Amino acid sequence: MKRLVVLLTVTCMLVFGMAMMASSGDMPSTDAGEFWTYITQTNPYQKWGKWPGYPGIYPGKSPHGAYLKLFANAPALKALKEGKPMPEGAIVIKENYGKDQKTLMAITPMYKVNGYNLEGGDWFWGKYGKDGTIMASGKPKGCIKCHAVKKDSDWLFTEPK
Repeated sequence: MKRLVVLLTVTCMLVFGMAMMASSGDMPSTDAGEFWTYITQTNPYQKWGKWPGYPGIYPGKSPHGAYLKLFANAPALKALKEGKPMPEGAIVIKENYGKDQKTLMAITPMYKVNGYNLEGGDWFWGKYGKDGTIMASGKPKGCIKCHAVKKDSDWLFTEPK
């Protein structure tokens, strides 16, 4: 009888653990290093879709760079297509280029995580060097202050075309 109880307990724990892993999906945490690994190795952002109306490089402005490329993952693109706010798990990434349109200066993502950052629209912000060096991450005051003027547009400046 004890063996049966132990076996059932262990089985329940395994099933519960697998269910928890499945429900969490493959989305990263808000740890800057883990996030970088996710967007460059686990689910490389260069394979995602481009922001509607921005298929290539386009002129940018400070603080992001003279030229930009804009990528979005599947949840973000779906929301854009349906005209809905960004859902949890949406990721938008800008590649920031110099004036020569070839020199990658930085990579700046926004990642929607429900309950993470109430003061910043639940966005995780990051700024990485082209080699993955963490320049800013999490809740940078500069990102939040700048994007706050777009609260009504889910903190996003770029409208789909």
